[in-house]
Amino acid sequence: MNKTLYMLCLVAVMALVTYLIRLIPFIFFKKKIKSKFIQSLLFYIPYAVLTAMTFPSIFFVTGNLTSGIVGTAVALGASLTKRSLLVVAILAILSVLICDGILLLI
Repeated sequence: MNKTLYMLCLVAVMALVTYLIRLIPFIFFKKKIKSKFIQSLLFYIPYAVLTAMTFPSIFFVTGNLTSGIVGTAVALGASLTKRSLLVVAILAILSVLICDGILLLI
């Protein structure tokens, strides 16, 4: 099998899997969900999945674990003091840049 056909098969399989994942809830849940617990569970699943995918990469994206920890600590501290999302992001970025700069000097 040549490389182009192999890549097209991969794309087709990925499209099918993605379509099936989106179709399954419509097959099983034809009636409106009345349980408050299930509704709240389904409401928070996207946030939990996004956090699970994003959070581990925060520590390794700079190639230095120390700057990742410093940036995360600054972002958490700024968010706990009710800063806006833009301020939290800018403070985290600046702290990572400063930490990386200091580590390069050492």
